[in-house]
Amino acid sequence: MNDELSTYLSQIRPPSASSMEMARKRWSQVAKPLNSLGVLEDDIIKIAGIRETIKADMEKRALVILCADNGIVEEGVTQTGREVTALVAENMTNGNSSVCIMADRAGVDVFPVDIGVARDLIPGSRHPLLCRKIAYGTKNFRNEPAMTREEAIRSIETGIKLVGELADKGYQLIATGEMGIGNTTTSSAVASMLLKKPPEVLTGRGAGLNDEGLKRKLEVIKEAVEQYSPACQDVVDVLACVGGFDLAGLTGVFLGGAIYRIPILVDGFISAVAALSADHMYPGCRNFMLASHVSAEPAGRLLLDELGLKPLIQAGMCLGEGTGAVAAIPLLLMAADVYGSMSSFEDIQIEAYKPMGGV
Repeated sequence: MNDELSTYLSQIRPPSASSMEMARKRWSQVAKPLNSLGVLEDDIIKIAGIRETIKADMEKRALVILCADNGIVEEGVTQTGREVTALVAENMTNGNSSVCIMADRAGVDVFPVDIGVARDLIPGSRHPLLCRKIAYGTKNFRNEPAMTREEAIRSIETGIKLVGELADKGYQLIATGEMGIGNTTTSSAVASMLLKKPPEVLTGRGAGLNDEGLKRKLEVIKEAVEQYSPACQDVVDVLACVGGFDLAGLTGVFLGGAIYRIPILVDGFISAVAALSADHMYPGCRNFMLASHVSAEPAGRLLLDELGLKPLIQAGMCLGEGTGAVAAIPLLLMAADVYGSMSSFEDIQIEAYKPMGGV
């Protein structure tokens, strides 16, 4: 870890216990049954601790989509070629992708980021393309490490700086997304090495592999885990050996949430692997994360359990791009409205609910 990255991490402080306690007290005064909004209440309390205020303002909301190509695609682990990454990323800048349409409905500003697409992108006119390219895609990790350690650190720092830029613009909530053909392969490899679990437990069909393709994908991941694990000293080494620029950049976004005290929404499988990577780099980083949904990928639930995060949605989603994170935002906004606007028991002059025990 270099001096700049260490300086960033030294700025992290725990969430404010006093703000969370005040938020918890406010929920207990809202004229409804105690804890009846479940995880939504927990997340509002968490936001209060992160933001160090009893308020739960989320008026400015952003989706950061890290786009990058992965050299491992050369091994036939995907249904489509890597050229699709650039095409979808360009569509995002024109507002023409699944998550962009969803973001319009949820009132979320979209920021596609070229952190490592294999060609230069032609930006559209709808959403600003942020060019932060580390390189034109990673290398094929079956033959050599995906990137150098220096490139991995630069990618992480890029993610941190993106959050800093959004913080300066007044954003109060950030959703995470990604686009990169082959990134379920990189994510499975990283997850296997960090969790020390066999790839079979963590690896799915991605964007629709058949049985033969899945078998090939598993073989490639198992071989890489066996090859690189002995030499990896930390999470940066893991990301450098088998990760991607998008994964490393998202790791930085989660760290940036802790540094700049902005809640970061975990999306699906790939985003959750980046969240796990961030928490390995700085234990406790999970306290600045909110889980949006449970990915339908095999490791979806396992990763959230490992991070101790409770999801808001279980809808069998596995699209990526940040779709699950954006889908969760209206739920958080509704909870914030109840939290901030609803009458208290005292206001309507009825006796407050009391904890009665039980399960």
